[in-house]
Amino acid sequence: MKPSRFAYFAPRSVDECLGLLAEHGEDAKLLAGGQSLVPLMNLRLAAPEVLIDVNGLTELDYVRDDADQLVIGALTRHRTVASSAAVRAGCPMLAQAAALIGYPAIRNRGTLGGSLAHADPASELPCVAVALDAELVTLGPGGRRTIPARRFFVSHFTTVLEADELLVEARFPRLADNDRWAFVEFSRKSGDFAVAAVAVDLGLRDGRLQRARIGVGGVGERAWRATGAEQALAGAEPRPDVLARAAESAGDEAAATADGYRSHLVATLTHRALEGALKRNGAG
Repeated sequence: MKPSRFAYFAPRSVDECLGLLAEHGEDAKLLAGGQSLVPLMNLRLAAPEVLIDVNGLTELDYVRDDADQLVIGALTRHRTVASSAAVRAGCPMLAQAAALIGYPAIRNRGTLGGSLAHADPASELPCVAVALDAELVTLGPGGRRTIPARRFFVSHFTTVLEADELLVEARFPRLADNDRWAFVEFSRKSGDFAVAAVAVDLGLRDGRLQRARIGVGGVGERAWRATGAEQALAGAEPRPDVLARAAESAGDEAAATADGYRSHLVATLTHRALEGALKRNGAG
C-alpha cells in the first residue's frame, strides 16, 4: 500500500519547524528517521495531512557533557548513541540499549528523539530513560520545558508533548564511580521488539545498595519503574536472597498488567540484570 496524500515541508531551523507546528498543529507529523512512522503511513494506520521532515535540523544532532549530565540532541542517530565514546563513558547503559535497537539500517536512520517521542512501550530507549530519571527538553510557543521521563510517557504511543511542541534534547545522568548497571531484554529473534526489557542502575557504597533504579519495558502501556523491587533493595546488602526477593517483587508488579508468562519473564530478567550489574564496574 501507499500512504494517503499529504503536504510536505522540510524546515532548515528549529524556529521554522516550530512555526510549521504552530500553523498545522494536530494535522502534522514529524519525520526524523521514519523507521516507525513510514510503515504506519504505508499501512494507512497513520494518515497525517502534513509531514514535517526535521532531518535538516542539524543543530539537534549532538552529544555533549554538561556537568553531571550527558546531553544528547533529538536528531542524534541510534548508531551515534551506540558508538559515541562520550556516551560509552558517561552513560554506557544507554549505549548498550541503542546497539540493540532493530537492525543496522534502522540504527543508521532512527533517532533518539524519534524513539522517545514515538513512545512505543516495547522500545529500548523509553525503558532506559525512565530507569535513569532522564530529563526530556521540549520547545514550543510557551517556551522551554524540562520534563522528567517518568512523566513524559502517558500510554501506548502517547506522551505529554503538545501538538505544537518539539522534543529537542534528552539529558541523562552521568555514571558515578560507585554505580553498577545492566540492560537486558528478551525478544523472539534478534532485531525484534522486546517482549520484555529491564534496565537496572545501582548505587553501591560500603557493601550496601544506596540507590536502586529499575525500569521495565515491553510490559504494560508504557515503560515503568519497579518501585517495590527498588524499595526491597534500598539500603540492603546485595545478597542472593535479597536479589531474589526484589526480582520476585518486580514480577508481582508486572502481573498487574501482564499475563503469567510476561510477569515471570520480568522477574527472570530483573534477577539477571541485578546479578549482571553487580559484576560490572561503574566504568562499564
